[in-house]
Amino acid sequence: MLELEEYIKLLAGLLSVVDPIGAIPFFISLTEHRSSGERRRIACVCSMSVAAVLLVALMGGQSMLKLFGIGIPSFQIAGGIVVLLMGISMVKASHDRSRNTPQERVESVDKEAIAVVPMAIPLLSGPGAMSAVIVYHNLNPSLGYEVLAACVIATVALAVLLCLLMAEKIADLLGTTGINVITRVFGLIILSIAVEFITKGLAAVFPVLGRPA
Repeated sequence: MLELEEYIKLLAGLLSVVDPIGAIPFFISLTEHRSSGERRRIACVCSMSVAAVLLVALMGGQSMLKLFGIGIPSFQIAGGIVVLLMGISMVKASHDRSRNTPQERVESVDKEAIAVVPMAIPLLSGPGAMSAVIVYHNLNPSLGYEVLAACVIATVALAVLLCLLMAEKIADLLGTTGINVITRVFGLIILSIAVEFITKGLAAVFPVLGRPA
């Protein structure tokens, strides 16, 4: 029962950060001149790339922090700030420049391969998603949690695949307003996650903050 609760909590958080629904308008605009077969191929490669990036962050994130001498609490605070900025942008239903810039979006229209860049990186599995995976892992450093997190990442990658394969149908069904509403709801979830990351990081850096009044 506890594993199921952890799975749902991590899935809700990571799915909100990745936000495959919010990426649908970009996918449609970047693939509007491509055939249906090319779109399916791009969707498959993109979802596999998202899974690969997040799995690398899960398995190698802690080693990378040790390599650069970065403490876990410091990364929790920094990652929390990145996720916080993403959440604020999503609540305002505005584009988050940490995912990709307008110049990158214009250049990507002419690229032959857009599945990895910019769709998978940085649009879907960007700094916010990688930070969330690393912080969650460091909050629960165990083999069982790694397996659980890997299952969550696989589920998120599957959600990305389904959303991109059905991008036009979802866009027609929800419309711009519907997509913005879902994005705002995800933004609120992300803001809650960011506050949790930051407060836990600050409590570790300044133990006095974690003491009961």
